[in-house]
Amino acid sequence: MKKTHALQIVCVSVVISGYALPGVAQDKNAARDLAASCFTCHGTNGNSVGNVPPSIAGRDRAELVQMLQDFKTGKRPATIMHQQAKGYTDEQLAAIAGYFAAQKPAPVRVPSKAGS
Repeated sequence: MKKTHALQIVCVSVVISGYALPGVAQDKNAARDLAASCFTCHGTNGNSVGNVPPSIAGRDRAELVQMLQDFKTGKRPATIMHQQAKGYTDEQLAAIAGYFAAQKPAPVRVPSKAGS
């Protein structure tokens, strides 16, 4: 009787771990991949050229999440950001905010002038 009970516990544990593993073993680059569309305007890793639009590297995660949510809901008007934010789930926006919050802010880069 004890062997059967132990076997049942092992089987249930294997089944449960099979469901839990995908959440635990997520792609370590998933947040970076989601944030890739932001690089065009906000610069590589959130450090924009000339700070226009603002650099977002190293900013507070909660602040970034709130801004993204405000863009998504239309509470914060924008030219492009409201359209960008609407394309993501709340979980994806939180992952993007976490990615940029973890990046190291760089000194402001000034755009080079053509022909100089």
